[in-house]
Amino acid sequence: MDEASRDVARRVREKARTLYFGKEVPHRSCGIALAECFGLPTRPYQSLRKGGVTGEGTCGAVVAGQLVLGELLGDPDPTGPLTPALRSAMESYLAKVRARIRRGGSATLVCNDLTGQFPVFQSEERLGFCTDIVATVAEAVAEALLEQGLPVAVAPIAR
Repeated sequence: MDEASRDVARRVREKARTLYFGKEVPHRSCGIALAECFGLPTRPYQSLRKGGVTGEGTCGAVVAGQLVLGELLGDPDPTGPLTPALRSAMESYLAKVRARIRRGGSATLVCNDLTGQFPVFQSEERLGFCTDIVATVAEAVAEALLEQGLPVAVAPIAR
């Protein structure tokens, strides 16, 4: 990836961090932060909050990354085949997620396992931990899209 692409991915990472962390702008959940980073409607991404609402599912940020790729690279025909671009981007994305996400003491990417390491869910430590995951996922999605030749625009955050 060239320097311009790396810069775009870093800007997406920072936007996701700002949206999720909630200090400069109101907090967005992990899935909503990802959707907003890529200019997608946020409503369905609400269901990804806290690992599918119950905490029992895979980290909402990780799932949101997969859905963003599907929305932007998938075949719009419901009977259409898996696009080569989506397959390639998903493979790249998942490899980046496996290599980069810091899980702390969690053996899985299940939300309750990741956040269960923190005695108080509403703690600054847990917020920082999850913010890092959201930012890492956003950057990995941006890189996977850029690798497929899809331009990624980083719109300013509505304040």
